[in-house]
Amino acid sequence: MLFSSLNILANNFLPVIRALGTQGGFVNLNQVTLPVKRMDKATEFYLKLGFTQIVDTPHYARFECPDGNATFSLSLETGSFLNGVVIYFEHEKLDQWVSDLKSKGIEFYQEPTDQSYLWREAILHDPSGNKIKLYWAGENRLNPPWRVDKHA
Repeated sequence: MLFSSLNILANNFLPVIRALGTQGGFVNLNQVTLPVKRMDKATEFYLKLGFTQIVDTPHYARFECPDGNATFSLSLETGSFLNGVVIYFEHEKLDQWVSDLKSKGIEFYQEPTDQSYLWREAILHDPSGNKIKLYWAGENRLNPPWRVDKHA
């Protein structure tokens, strides 16, 4: 599993998804859109992170993750915005990935650090200020020692 992205968002929104109901169908969160101030700087940044750009317009760009079928997109915002969302991208070889990105000029707010919730995380921001966590959680993402299974 080289990359597994956006999965943390699926876990956070699972109660909402269940409340909406699936009418017997399958629900999967696999697309998030981030606001950006400058599309050119933002697309350059995400290409450096290793994602493949699959849509390219002056006001909208979409990327696919190298592993799996999750995508995320960027939407050009002309006014000011505040985005409190944190995007997580998982990589089994986190420390090496961070080292490779630093050699490409990517700056990190926090180096890879072991967290009390059993994840290893590095923190950075994209050119528009969106917070990104690169992490490795392995089995602890879906099966932490304190896991509960609640359903509506």
